[in-house]
Amino acid sequence: MSKKTKRRLKILKKVDSKKIYNINKAIDILKKTATAKFNESIDIAINLGINTKKSEQNIRGTVLLPNGTGKKIKIGVFAKDLDIKKAKLAGAHYIGMENLIKKIKDKKNLLDVIIASPDAMKIVGTIGSILGPRGIMPNPKLGTVTNNIYQTIKNIKKGQIYFKNDKNGIIHSIIGKINFQKEHIVENLKVLLKAINQMKSEKSKGVFFKKVTISTTMGISVNLDYLNL
Repeated sequence: MSKKTKRRLKILKKVDSKKIYNINKAIDILKKTATAKFNESIDIAINLGINTKKSEQNIRGTVLLPNGTGKKIKIGVFAKDLDIKKAKLAGAHYIGMENLIKKIKDKKNLLDVIIASPDAMKIVGTIGSILGPRGIMPNPKLGTVTNNIYQTIKNIKKGQIYFKNDKNGIIHSIIGKINFQKEHIVENLKVLLKAINQMKSEKSKGVFFKKVTISTTMGISVNLDYLNL
């Protein structure tokens, strides 16, 4: 086990790992303990009461956070003809077909999100082994395979995020930056939880939200009282 730094030990003294904090107190703790020299992200981990071996119980989708994420998202678009112009107008960072394939192969972490028009999916499929493991393979269910290239890019730049539970039934996501106003963090949090709750399968029995924690990039987790938001 690695030795805890003085900074880490100082933070640990301010948080009771067994206590469940109301949202206002939780955010106050994060703000007081966010001492990194950069604008830390606020991350959320939602432990769901689902059986991940049952495909119908797995949760994945998108939601537009009203106050954005504060994160600069690099967007790539596979498109041609008129869609290239639309992508440029919307502010996509990289646009192309074969040339974009080469860029992604050369630098696998080049992009955070990839959008494709339906007629471009054949060529996108040739790098599925690269995009799939990173969770950025365009998918019509997530709206990233679309004929509405312009609006999709705009939504993502405004704060639309993709969420999906892992094999342990936990959804990890970003809900803002530590310099956000408290009410903006709370609003983003509520919108995300509502979106996930609406996707609950009728076959999921028992408690759906088992545990919710929030943390900063370099901080520790704070247990959240999600029932009284």
